[in-house]
Amino acid sequence: QVQALGSRARVILGNHDIHLLGVAAGIRKQGKLDTLNDILRSPDAQQWLDWLRQWPLAHYEHGILMVHAGVLPQWSLQQTLQYSAEAQAMLSGDDYIEHLKTLFGSTPNRWKNTLSGAERLRVIINAFTRMRVCNADGSMDFEFKGELADVPSGLLPWFRMPHRKTDRQAIAFGHWSALGLHYENNTICLDTGCVWGQELTAYHYPSGEVISVPATL
Repeated sequence: QVQALGSRARVILGNHDIHLLGVAAGIRKQGKLDTLNDILRSPDAQQWLDWLRQWPLAHYEHGILMVHAGVLPQWSLQQTLQYSAEAQAMLSGDDYIEHLKTLFGSTPNRWKNTLSGAERLRVIINAFTRMRVCNADGSMDFEFKGELADVPSGLLPWFRMPHRKTDRQAIAFGHWSALGLHYENNTICLDTGCVWGQELTAYHYPSGEVISVPATL
């Protein structure tokens, strides 16, 4: 498991990890397709959860930024790492369950520097873990989950947003399984549908080598 790799591995949290923390805390209900029971029923469950919630939502190393879903167009690299650190501090704190109670939801869906408290953290975590497409004003739309060719009029993938402050920054992301392996505007999507029985894909930076293995279900 990844935990056994110690300092050789860096983890960034995604929507399923946040959901797991919510379920374990009794705040969220499991969905019909969830496969969390092996974790939740394990005698090591709390130790795993405490390890998981220490990790950030964004990680920058060797010139590449890693996030689960995306980066809001309004954020620079420095801001991205700052906001990740804010969320990490909350999740790793002793009172994280109290924060989790106010964390889930899709509003507000637009970043403002004046946001504070639960609303600020909710936007930060939703951007990092749930975002795929945005409206022209930079607000996030959480409804669309389809293929790139089917993005509705009026919406743009986050990596196509004009004036995106990280447009020159190499970014690796996932989450958007319908996108598959996709390169565009200095970003690479690595979600190749492993959870749906397709492939698990790794990317070697900076060589560009891609390694994919079939899912085992």
